[in-house]
Amino acid sequence: MFRYLQGSTPVVLARAGLLIAIIALIDWRIDLNIAFGFLYLFPLLLVGTVLTRWQILLAALVCTFLSDVFDPFAFTLAVALPQDILVFTSLAGTGLFAYEITRSRRRETEHLRRVEVEMNARREAEEQLAFLIDSSPAAILTAGADSLILRANSAAHRLLGASEGALPGKSIRRYIPALGRVPFTGDTSQAFRTEMQCRGERENGDVFPANVFFSTYITAMGPRLAALVVDASDELREREESSLEQLMAGSRILVGAVSHEIRNVCGAIAVIYENLARSGALTGTKDFEALGSLVETLHKIASLELKQSAADSEVGGIDLRDTLDDLKVVLEPYCQEAGIAVHWDIPAGLPAVWADPHSLLQVLLNLTKNSERALEGADVKRIDIAVTEDIGVVSIRVADSGPGIGFTDKLFQPFQKGADSTGLGLYLSRAFVRSFRGDLRHDPAAPGCSFVIDLAIAGSNETDYGRTGKQGTNPAAVAR
Repeated sequence: MFRYLQGSTPVVLARAGLLIAIIALIDWRIDLNIAFGFLYLFPLLLVGTVLTRWQILLAALVCTFLSDVFDPFAFTLAVALPQDILVFTSLAGTGLFAYEITRSRRRETEHLRRVEVEMNARREAEEQLAFLIDSSPAAILTAGADSLILRANSAAHRLLGASEGALPGKSIRRYIPALGRVPFTGDTSQAFRTEMQCRGERENGDVFPANVFFSTYITAMGPRLAALVVDASDELREREESSLEQLMAGSRILVGAVSHEIRNVCGAIAVIYENLARSGALTGTKDFEALGSLVETLHKIASLELKQSAADSEVGGIDLRDTLDDLKVVLEPYCQEAGIAVHWDIPAGLPAVWADPHSLLQVLLNLTKNSERALEGADVKRIDIAVTEDIGVVSIRVADSGPGIGFTDKLFQPFQKGADSTGLGLYLSRAFVRSFRGDLRHDPAAPGCSFVIDLAIAGSNETDYGRTGKQGTNPAAVAR
């Protein structure tokens, strides 16, 4: 029946209209004492599948009128009125019944269609997820509440040194002990979605540092743990080698800067020694000759030129914005805790500059940390970091709204009196900047405390300072 009832609205209405016309014609032309009004139930079944409720009632009313007009029996109000009410009720009920059946069937069909679409989408997502997990270069593991591994991809087998398919069913504590201590959602109301650094162990007993990203969740089969494990051996190796290179580079710069200061002192001692020798008052005495030998030896030690280290070869044109972005990541959380507003003025399209990014970052951190200490008792707490470009030089200005510096004559000398620690911060910062063709200077004209780092633009004309590494020449100032 539903097959005959289905179709577009015009087709169904045409069929219903044709049936109504045929039934009316039969009722009119056949002269029998039989009422054919019950046949209108069939066209009402048809219109009930495509029309609305009030339209069905209107069609039932029309069919009731036709049935009453072609009724072979004599019309009497007492008999016809109850009969018309009964016919109308029957026809309308039939049409509304077909309407509800059709609507329910359509809803069911639409629901089944949505379920099929969702099932196909879920199946496709599961296939893509399974492919992603199996082809991932990172080790991915899932475990149950008993810490037994449920699934592991190929990368997990390679990382843990197990043969393919051997990990499922084994305890995850055997390979990543820290994951075995993670409480599951069933044991606590808290769900974990975090990362940690720990140590893992391979099948053969080798230990390796691991970065683990894991989460706990609930399924119909119970609580589960999913973990992504990455071998951090290369990262640890690179970090330690980079730290060693930075230590060596910093030590070389520190020794060079201290040697420069010692040379100045030795020069003054040598002048005094020559004056005493020229006067002849102490000539011939053993102590005076020993003093001369000591002065000469100390002068030779202080005059030794340090050879260029491997770190110098890494100093080149860098993107200044990357270093300032790193500074922002490190600086802003501390300033937020201290209630300090940090304002950045970094124009777009900055050229590459000659610098070592790690050393430059250390210098910027030292300047901003000094500003943080200076702003502890200030009413207005603000740090401004601005970058400007000039001919052959890019300048980074670090200024604060603090009380400023009273005496600046010996600002960059080591072992300052009244310093928080050794008094080497600004001294070493300027030594770092000068090691890659720049300079660090104090701007007394600016309000508060303001320091400026001048960096030579990569590709600009090199100076003697840039070629020889000798201190005392400021290429940025020359470029300006």
